[in-house]
Amino acid sequence: MNSNSPKSIPVVSTFASPFDVTPASSVTDSTRKPLSLWPGMYHSPVTIALWEARSKIFESLLDPPKDAPPQSELLTRTPLHSRTKIFYPFSTDYILREQYRDPWNEVRIGILLEDLDALAGTISVKHCSDDDSTTRPLLLVTASVHKIVLKKPISVDIDLKIVASVIWVGRSSIEIQLEVMQPEPELEGVNASSDSVALTANFIFVARDSKTGKAAPINRLSPETELEKLLFEEAEARNNLRKKKRGGERKEFDHREYKKLEALLAEGRIFSDMPALADRNSILLKDTRLENSLICQPQQRNIHGRIFGGFLMHRAFELAFSTAYTFAGLVPYFLEVDHVDFLRPVDVGDFLRFKSCVLYTQLDKLDCPLISIEVVAHVTSPEIRSSEVSNTFYFKFTVRPEAKARNNGFKLRNVVPATEEEARHILERMDAEALNSSKQVY
Repeated sequence: MNSNSPKSIPVVSTFASPFDVTPASSVTDSTRKPLSLWPGMYHSPVTIALWEARSKIFESLLDPPKDAPPQSELLTRTPLHSRTKIFYPFSTDYILREQYRDPWNEVRIGILLEDLDALAGTISVKHCSDDDSTTRPLLLVTASVHKIVLKKPISVDIDLKIVASVIWVGRSSIEIQLEVMQPEPELEGVNASSDSVALTANFIFVARDSKTGKAAPINRLSPETELEKLLFEEAEARNNLRKKKRGGERKEFDHREYKKLEALLAEGRIFSDMPALADRNSILLKDTRLENSLICQPQQRNIHGRIFGGFLMHRAFELAFSTAYTFAGLVPYFLEVDHVDFLRPVDVGDFLRFKSCVLYTQLDKLDCPLISIEVVAHVTSPEIRSSEVSNTFYFKFTVRPEAKARNNGFKLRNVVPATEEEARHILERMDAEALNSSKQVY
């Protein structure tokens, strides 16, 4: 294998019994847990493969030495050190294909989001490890997702791969860029073209000392190629922008923005005061809401005993998809996830509530109307009458072209706010998306 090639992790479909002891777990140490009993077995085949791939590191994380000291000296790693490739042999593995298939013969985006989070976590562990079993391992948690953008449909009949590596490191945070790649479908008499990028994602993880819970320094990154240096600079700029946003106060609207606010509220007031005269091509924001809830189970945990960020994104995506579907009346097509912050950890046993709504629509492009969905995840504690926001997700959808083609009279409704708070939130969200789009570089 070329020394510059990323490490490759094979993925196979598997329904192995948790009571089977694989050769990898057949060791003399009777205290070692079989890999099939680890949390990853309850997730996708990719998560299982990733658990297998980092088994030695995971063993130390699951059972660290008592009173182990922290890492004493930071190392310098290159992006190549942790660069990893995941390969999905969809064309030959029928069971794997069925595990990922959606009703439209494409890859289920929700499961893919879990895989992306698991792979980003694996790469973070690899970069931050000092390969010394006597030191205290770091806790690495998903802090945020910069953006996930679908660039083309992802077929479930064609082999797929994800290539990912570290692109930036701060004092205690690390950014991983992931690219999902797939060849174009073969045309009659023409071979499939080389891999093209179908989806891009950037995950940010933070490191915590496993004993004190405080931010911990992590190994440095030394980009080597011109592209690696460029990606590092872009990630550094995004990190500086996040810091500025974190310290900023709520923006005050100027006169021009107040006019936008009043325009948004005008139709909402008609719905409230004269509903019989309201525009039938519009709908109140509150009437687009959906909600679901669940108790977080042990099978959804990660190696630190908390709920996977990928699992939360998976559940949020499926509610957002359902919200877009019931709003549009036609099958939606996913476009992107905007920046996501993981504000509060979610633990096994937590009562989690997901609440969604259509924030706004953009109807100026008839061939690709946009539906902006907000999903807010709340960790609710009935015993103490408490409810805290864990995550807020922003998804964008359009309508599947084939569904729209079968309905020539299709038209999306305009979403209007009923309160000033809703109107402010819509405008702030539009401004944030415009700012993110202007600074986004692929």
